[in-house]
Amino acid sequence: MSAAVADTKNASTLLEVENLAVEFDTYGGTVQAVRGVNFTVQAGKTLAIVGESGCGKSVTVQSMMGLIPMPPGRITAGSARLRGQEILGRTLVDGREIRGSQIGMIFQDPMTSLNPTMTIGKQIAEPLQVHRGYSAKKAFARAIELLEMSKIPEAAKRASQYPFEFSGGMLQRAMIAMAISCKPSILIADEPTTALDVTIQAQILDLLQDLQKETGMAIVLITHDLGVVARMADEVAVMYAGKIVEHGSVDDVFYRSAHPYTLGLKLAMPNNDPSRQHTLQPIEGSPPDLFSPPLGCGYCARCPYAMQLCCSKHPQEFVMSGAHYSRCWLHHAAALSKPEELYFSATQGDQ
Repeated sequence: MSAAVADTKNASTLLEVENLAVEFDTYGGTVQAVRGVNFTVQAGKTLAIVGESGCGKSVTVQSMMGLIPMPPGRITAGSARLRGQEILGRTLVDGREIRGSQIGMIFQDPMTSLNPTMTIGKQIAEPLQVHRGYSAKKAFARAIELLEMSKIPEAAKRASQYPFEFSGGMLQRAMIAMAISCKPSILIADEPTTALDVTIQAQILDLLQDLQKETGMAIVLITHDLGVVARMADEVAVMYAGKIVEHGSVDDVFYRSAHPYTLGLKLAMPNNDPSRQHTLQPIEGSPPDLFSPPLGCGYCARCPYAMQLCCSKHPQEFVMSGAHYSRCWLHHAAALSKPEELYFSATQGDQ
């Protein structure tokens, strides 16, 4: 990468996460939920963090937002810098300098995330009063505008209603309105379409893209739905057993997959193309026990291409091209097996 390109990328980088590690103390022992995660978020772009349940996606972003309870949780290593300013381990009052003000978040289940005793309008107005110093009247008026922006009909009437009076899709729109109320630089969307039907899912995704164009905010999308990733993402980080095993542009990850786990996710995804119909192939086995993570690659026990080295030594990052990398020993120059299904770059080699 040239110095000019590097300077341009650094100028557009909003969030840099390096070597983040998070643990939880439980009666059964210590769970190493996140084990050295690295990624960056660029202004105006969408980063999708994808992986199966329990891989550490939500814990990664919640730890940056100050949302994991400490104890039992604790951040044992790493840093997260927002515009170059460290945000991990800072002595913030309820995280108010960051959470809601500079980083907004849409939670997975809006019904349990909203306060059932407060009207929708008051809940949207509250961040404006806390972070921006709005009066109650001005904040409520702005809440109505945000509901209109979120495509909720009769916004003035709806602002005075309670969460139980909203449908699932409308609740998610209200959550989006609340998350963008303070015009954050980064919006974290944690499984924003999980409980919605297909039609409403499409509307919510369209709304997020429209809001991103209007405000220029970056989006971190947490999901296990590859269809959503293909539609929304600019970059993709594939996460497994608390680590990112592959990272690249959306085209890199979908069309030049370089990690067996990414291939497994793709094969398990339904396809409506008649020329490419195939039997769904689930990934056999279970994720590793994070009470005692494996010494080598976390995917070793389930990988059809695993070698002896895979289970004893964790793979380094192998660069495919540009920002596309994979943590897989198959890309080592000395690896004898080169599966045709995996992408191999001519410039592969040790870092």
